[in-house]
Amino acid sequence: MQSLGAINLLPTTSSQHQRIHNLSLFTTHNPKSKLKSKSTRLGVRLSAISPKNEDGSENVASQSAASSTSFLSLLCPLLKFFGGGDPSQGRNDLIEVATSTVSSLARFPWGSRSINDSAKDPVTSAPNLQLYEFEACPFCRRVREAMTELDLSAEVYPCPKGSLRHRDFVRKTGGKEQFPFLIDSSTGISLYESGDIVKYLFKQYGNGRSPSVGLLESTVLTGWVPTLLRAGRGMSLWNKAGIEPSQKLQLFSYENNPYARIVREALCELELPYILQNAGIGSANSDLLFSLSGSREVPYVVDPNTGFQSGDYKAILSHLFTTYSTDNGNVSA
Repeated sequence: MQSLGAINLLPTTSSQHQRIHNLSLFTTHNPKSKLKSKSTRLGVRLSAISPKNEDGSENVASQSAASSTSFLSLLCPLLKFFGGGDPSQGRNDLIEVATSTVSSLARFPWGSRSINDSAKDPVTSAPNLQLYEFEACPFCRRVREAMTELDLSAEVYPCPKGSLRHRDFVRKTGGKEQFPFLIDSSTGISLYESGDIVKYLFKQYGNGRSPSVGLLESTVLTGWVPTLLRAGRGMSLWNKAGIEPSQKLQLFSYENNPYARIVREALCELELPYILQNAGIGSANSDLLFSLSGSREVPYVVDPNTGFQSGDYKAILSHLFTTYSTDNGNVSA
């Protein structure tokens, strides 16, 4: 079984990401032929790319994803209206923390601790996973919860509605604009469908473990709670976003932390790619986090483009919306 191994402290550059994108393995030259293809590597079938089952019947997972996407499309304008407007402006801290905390309580059993007995050294190797998602999507949340439990790190490419870059890549690579979308460059696997992604991650990196009880099933019942309570934060592109830095930021986080959620929402609204270093309870990354910050608390952001480092979520928000606004031309792209 292959392992992600450890994490490289040096962020992946835009040019390195481009080399990954240029691999013919992930390029869609003929959408019609790709719709007919299936992957049997590691027993994983790309159900999202194949809209029908082997017997010719309609793929239920694809139908469910399409229905959810349609529902989100209707929900987005309403949530944006109630979401408080410009995300860069002053916020009511009490409401922000309260709604994010209740969101965490709704997903309490999942996405808080590592269940892997990881022997990885978090200093020596880079993440091999690229996750295309957006923070407000409940099905993307399910994948991030699994990554926390498996203590996996990944390059995250936020795809908010109105995306300038990453949605186009997903559409050209996978054949459709659906999220989450995962690429594992260590195995050559690319997948839609959150359930398939979670099962794949546990099969490949779970050391024989299965997903936590209820992780997959609970999304329908409580997976929407953070999306609704947070009034669509992390769903749409900020109108002053557009700067893509030359080096990816690093975020130490775990999925169900209420303060980390607020930071991830901002990264999504700015469409800023980042290296997600999962540091849940029992994570192998906790020692690395402590060496950088003197604490094991998340969130913690490292911005190699400016030298900024902080574990204060309010300071992080201020830095992100000030530095990566199109009004600021001082960040090298």
